[in-house]
Amino acid sequence: MYDLSTRKRALALIAQGRSINSVSQETGISRAAIRSWRHRLEPLPRMAPPEPGPPADDCAYAYLLGLYLGDGCISPHPRSGYYLRIACADAWPGLLQQCREAIPNVLSGARVFSVQKQGCTMVTSYSRNWPRLFPQHGPGKKHERRLALEPWQQEIVDAHPWEFIRGLIHSDGCRITNWTTRLVGGERKRYEYPRYFFTNVSGDIRRLYTDTLDRLGVEWTPCTRNGNPYNISVARKASVALMDLHVGPKH
Repeated sequence: MYDLSTRKRALALIAQGRSINSVSQETGISRAAIRSWRHRLEPLPRMAPPEPGPPADDCAYAYLLGLYLGDGCISPHPRSGYYLRIACADAWPGLLQQCREAIPNVLSGARVFSVQKQGCTMVTSYSRNWPRLFPQHGPGKKHERRLALEPWQQEIVDAHPWEFIRGLIHSDGCRITNWTTRLVGGERKRYEYPRYFFTNVSGDIRRLYTDTLDRLGVEWTPCTRNGNPYNISVARKASVALMDLHVGPKH
């Protein structure tokens, strides 16, 4: 795309009696372009890419949103468009497959490919529309900037809260077996119990997680690391049972 001043300079040379061929050789501009400028000097307006509609599958979107907030990023292509990348640990092939399936369900026709890294696979998809579908995209690390859901995103999360929770757990969470000891009849015995952890440096992302747990009736407890908020624990028996029913361990 040549700017208006370049077009005017080329036509000024033509007006001096120069041939189109000589002006083309001097400026490096094609003869066809110079000919077209004699009929229309102003460049045609660029057509903006069409705005994407809503996600094709709201349920898949709620899950993919959780994955993106936890282990995803959007980066520009050198020429145009954007890459959505979700880091999936190789230890969880089921998670990797669910991520690969969610992407084309969210954006119809989106192609998915994988890039192997040490210990993880980057599930990747190219489209101009990823920043519009994930408006949390921005410069810098997620925990260093404010993150909030758009109203239309919140509506989807409200309609599919467990899918959102599952995406967050699959990215930055885990189900573990904790243990402690108790005195039973004067004898100290080992006691084991299941527990869910969600770990994220971003206070905004932790808040999205806990706000959704509150709406689902799941009890949670904040945990700190070196005095700083870091983990969210779900350990109450009834709440763990709810998480097991709708989320379960990664596989």
